[in-house]
Amino acid sequence: MTGEKQVGIVLVSHSGPVAEAVAELAGGLAAGGATAPVAAAGGTSAGGLGTSPELIAEAARRVDRGAGVALLVDLGSAVLTVKSMLAEGDELPPGARLVDAPFVEGAVAALVTASAGGDLDAVEAAASDAYGYRKT
Repeated sequence: MTGEKQVGIVLVSHSGPVAEAVAELAGGLAAGGATAPVAAAGGTSAGGLGTSPELIAEAARRVDRGAGVALLVDLGSAVLTVKSMLAEGDELPPGARLVDAPFVEGAVAALVTASAGGDLDAVEAAASDAYGYRKT
């Protein structure tokens, strides 16, 4: 995939350590070659619990490779923050999209699909399909 446009993944959590851990987990499980760009955007800019539009925007810019950016979020106000940023229209790269998916399982599915060269629709579908994973 080197040199090709890839979908970037941003993981938005209320906790910086949670976002970092999920990014690390997804990267580890998606390994076997180069992975699509993934960035954590957790907590506030002061290191507390919450969400930060500035951290989210910076993470989205870091992973943007011209094929869109999938944003996966954990809890309610993270959803609202990303929705607000998308509505503003100038804080996130073109092609940025909020993906409705379980945070951990969706992150893994999204990163695997993006790393395999899937487009933004495929990444969203894979992440959303993770809602159907049965554990019993």
